[in-house]
Amino acid sequence: MYGSRVVALGHYQPTRVLTNTELESIVETSDAWIRQRTGIVTRRVAAEDESVADMATAAARKALADSGVDPADIGMVTVATCSAIDRSPSIAAQVAAGLGVPSPVCFDLNNACAGFCTALACADHTLRAGAARHALVIGAEKMSDLVDWTDRSTCILLGDAAGAAVLSRTDEAGAGIGPVAWGSDPSRGNAVRLMGSWKPRFEQEGQTVFRWATSELPAIARQACERAGIATADLAGVVTHQANLRIIESLARHLNLRDDVVLARDVVESGNTSSVSVPLALSKLVERGELPSGAPVLLFAFGGGLSWAGQVVTCP
Repeated sequence: MYGSRVVALGHYQPTRVLTNTELESIVETSDAWIRQRTGIVTRRVAAEDESVADMATAAARKALADSGVDPADIGMVTVATCSAIDRSPSIAAQVAAGLGVPSPVCFDLNNACAGFCTALACADHTLRAGAARHALVIGAEKMSDLVDWTDRSTCILLGDAAGAAVLSRTDEAGAGIGPVAWGSDPSRGNAVRLMGSWKPRFEQEGQTVFRWATSELPAIARQACERAGIATADLAGVVTHQANLRIIESLARHLNLRDDVVLARDVVESGNTSSVSVPLALSKLVERGELPSGAPVLLFAFGGGLSWAGQVVTCP
C-alpha cells in the first residue's frame, strides 16, 4: 500500500466584499445582530459572469503552480460543489481543460459542506490504491446564486470562493493524510436544503443544525484523531467547516486543545462558503505562515445531509 500527502494549497476569492452594513439596506438586520449570532463581518460575492468553474480553476492553478507537479502527471481531478449549475462537462473537466491536464479521471462530488473533506478522502484512497500518482482536489461554490435575499436568517451567512489542494502519492503507507472519519444522518437530511428548481434557494433549520453540530460532532472529530493515532492535545491546528463562529469555538472547547493551537476563524471575513470553507481557511493559514510545514492539522467538515467527514493531515 502507498500513502499520500498534501503537497500544495491554493485559494481564490472574488474581489467584491459584502459587509454587514450593506446587508442592513437589503434586509431587516443589523451588524451587531449578525456578529452576535454568527461572528460574520464580511463575505465575498462573485461577479454575475464569474462561474464556479472560473473560481475553481483560479484556486487550482495556484495550488498546481506551488506544487511543482507537471499538469500532465495529474491523474485525478475532483471538485466538491453543491452550487454548480453545469452538469456536463463537469466542473472538474472544465478545470482540467483550463489547466492543460490531458487525461485525468474527472468528476464532481456533492456532499454539501462536507464535500471537500469527502473528496480529499476519495483522492487519498485513489492514490493509496496506486490508481494515480497525483490528484487535484477542489472545493468551489457560488452560493450567492442560491441566496434568498429576503430571508434574513440565511442571506447573511453565505459567501463565494474556491480552495484547492494537490495530493501526491508516497511510498510510505499512512504518510501525510490520516484515515477519514465520515458518515451521515439521512433521517435529518432536510435540516439543510437546496431542492427543487434549477436554481434552488438555500434553506436550513438553524437551531437543529446548531444543536447537532455542538452536541454530536465533537466525538466524531476526536474519532478522526484517534484513527490517525494522534491526541487532540498534540494538534498544531484545527480547521473546521466555517459555518458559524459559535459552532467553531464550541467544537474547539470540547476537543481539549492546547492553548496555542491555531484555530481557523475565517468565517469572520469570508462567511460560510460551504464545501470551500476548509481548504480556503487552511490555505490562508499556511500562506500566512501560521501553520508550519509538517504540522498536524485536523480538518473537519459537516453540513447538509446531515453529513460529516474529517481527517488529520500534515501541512505542506
